[in-house]
Amino acid sequence: SAKTRQAALESLKSAFSSKILYEFIMERRMTLTDSIERCIKKGKSEEQCAAAGLACLLCVQMGSGIESEEIFKTLGPVLKKIVCDGTASIQARQA
Repeated sequence: SAKTRQAALESLKSAFSSKILYEFIMERRMTLTDSIERCIKKGKSEEQCAAAGLACLLCVQMGSGIESEEIFKTLGPVLKKIVCDGTASIQARQA
């Protein structure tokens, strides 16, 4: 459900904010990226906000490498679409 996904996103945001989890993320980066992308595309406002915040933390955790650039190339257009979408909620556009 949406509440479960949002809770999972918030838990990951909390973990990524408090610990360096490079190995964990490297092993699961495509799964995380796909999940974030799906939440941003199909989620409601609160889920989109949580996913956008997690996307930022994911790139920060990855550092300045090829993997981080790949994540940004995947999620950048999706985030840009939300920002430019006048019908999207203000909270989602700000995230």
